[in-house]
Amino acid sequence: METDYARMPTLLVVDDDPSNLDTLRVVFERESYKVLTARSGREALDHIRTGGVDVVLTDLMMPGISGLELLKGVKTIDPLVEVVLMTAYGTVERAVEAMKQGAYDFVTKPFKRIQIVKSVRRAMEKQSLLQENRTLREQLRSLRGNPSEIVGSSVQFQRMMDLIRQVAPSEATILIQGESGTGKELVAKEIHRLSRRSDQQMVPFNCAALPRELAEAELFGHEKGAYSGAHKARSGLFREADGGTLFLDEVSELDLATQGKLLRVIQDGEVKPVGGSRVMHVDVRIIAASKDVLQEAVAAGRFREDLYYRLNVITVAVPPLRDRPGDVPLLAAYFIARFAAKNKKIIGGFTPEALDILQGSPWPGNVREMENVVERAVILCRTNIITMAELPAEMIEASGRPVSGPLEVRLGTTLEEIEQRVLEATLASVDGDKKLAADLLGISQRTVYRMLERRRPSAVDKSTARD
Repeated sequence: METDYARMPTLLVVDDDPSNLDTLRVVFERESYKVLTARSGREALDHIRTGGVDVVLTDLMMPGISGLELLKGVKTIDPLVEVVLMTAYGTVERAVEAMKQGAYDFVTKPFKRIQIVKSVRRAMEKQSLLQENRTLREQLRSLRGNPSEIVGSSVQFQRMMDLIRQVAPSEATILIQGESGTGKELVAKEIHRLSRRSDQQMVPFNCAALPRELAEAELFGHEKGAYSGAHKARSGLFREADGGTLFLDEVSELDLATQGKLLRVIQDGEVKPVGGSRVMHVDVRIIAASKDVLQEAVAAGRFREDLYYRLNVITVAVPPLRDRPGDVPLLAAYFIARFAAKNKKIIGGFTPEALDILQGSPWPGNVREMENVVERAVILCRTNIITMAELPAEMIEASGRPVSGPLEVRLGTTLEEIEQRVLEATLASVDGDKKLAADLLGISQRTVYRMLERRRPSAVDKSTARD
């Protein structure tokens, strides 16, 4: 009878000694685990990348990649995989240090079978609990609807989201690069939402919003009387974000002196308020963002190179909207739904012509510009569909389409004539689609045909015209 490995917890045993590998494999197969083996850290990482490993049991002292280095690699690839270390008595201090870096447990050699089995079993139980919690969170999120505000389906968008999902559970500092309006703060929120700090708050700070003295006080806090106007002490955003995430938007706008203080906080995890002498420990994950290319700012001497490397552990590049035109219809629908609900309107979408204009726009202001355009269109829309008429004139001009001006009516023009001209203008804007024109004007399709029939010359008119 074949063993059902798909339902079995999987243990990866790593040791450069083949006899130890064989012994441990037999021990844990008897415990009903699926057992994988590796004779080096590099081979072990290949197994982790493949996926499906729940717990790693590894020797601490190995040639090449050590057990400690393997621990770091495992946690980088999949933070939910638990690691148990095997160590000799002389290296217990290093094993304890490894536990501080994320190892679940360690066992000392020579170990008893019951001891090592118990340690691995507990690691398996913890890993299973973490997986269950993750599944429950995902189910709760799906019940509430997708909480993410990032919308897209293009290849460029999916690549970015894959990277976000991969790096979010880690503790790495992340740098988000992208043009203004691409949604860098939304990306930061998504990383925080998917992180292990999601139960704590993400505190945003726009580094370009305040002058140097006030920016320092806002970030690091200040003592009473530290500067003019400091009438009372303030803890600062680093301490406010303790346990959570601090988002530094437009980090390139910080002056060099403040950059130096930021570097010390990242390195030491300690904050000293402006005008104070006390140093306080903080546990904060930093996500930084910049519309400027930081390498260029470093080359120009406006940004510290050492800080750049501290921030740039992982870079998430947010693509501009012009590079993902396939996402425009999806974003348009998303923004219509949001602003229609906000303005208590029922709007089904855009006419094909209006949507063509949106997709053909270069969007220099990116998603933020599109959001504003759609909000404006929703507010101006008088029917249940948005036409070219609700789009900005400059956008229509850029598309090469004629821009309809206001309907000019001379004094004495009959109401019937005005109605006819409105109908003709509407039909021209929707390429003759009579049903759509009727919907836009709030009249029946039969009325449209009757009005068009009214415009046709009668038999008497035709005979007169021939005469």
